[in-house]
Amino acid sequence: MTTPTAPRQVSAWNIANALTVVRILLVPVFIWLLMRSGGADAADRWWAFAVFVLASVTDKLDGELARRKGLITDFGKVSDPIADKALMGAALICLSLIGLVWWWVTILILVRELGITLMRFLVIRHGVMAASRGGKLKTVLQAFAIGLYLMPFGGLWLWVCAVVMGAALVVTVVTGLDYVLAAHRLRQGSERTARKRAGSRPRPAGPQRPGDPQ
Repeated sequence: MTTPTAPRQVSAWNIANALTVVRILLVPVFIWLLMRSGGADAADRWWAFAVFVLASVTDKLDGELARRKGLITDFGKVSDPIADKALMGAALICLSLIGLVWWWVTILILVRELGITLMRFLVIRHGVMAASRGGKLKTVLQAFAIGLYLMPFGGLWLWVCAVVMGAALVVTVVTGLDYVLAAHRLRQGSERTARKRAGSRPRPAGPQRPGDPQ
């Protein structure tokens, strides 16, 4: 009789998670480059663009490494979306401050992102919500739109940026609603909820003896 082997425990200290941390550390560097001249200097914009692209590449790379080398951890599942939101949020706020992106667009996206992040922590007792394919598409569209805005071009270029950002906004809202439904399903189907339901059920009454009150 063979003894079942325990599942391999993956340490949170791995290259995939290290890249996620690097992406978080690049956020203040990006902000400084973009805002030190208020977005008016073309060289600063290009440097900010380069840092933004580098940070975005780490997002793709850490996911590939985690899946290929079996380095998926709960820390990575939670910290990876947070790193994405920190980078995207900082970029959107900076672009609104220098007058390139409407504030209502930035606010709508940030409310969605912060709301989903908060929801992840609220349901973490029931399980970890990994990023969905729709969420990844949303991140790609947002990154593409922000990258276009970072390039120091004007005129028709800004209309192209607005169209791409509009597509990113639609996917952002739709995937946000999908995450809300996924969180509800996770909560309803978790072992924690099942135990609560089992504990709240009334115990069946035993057989009554003669003389017991009816």
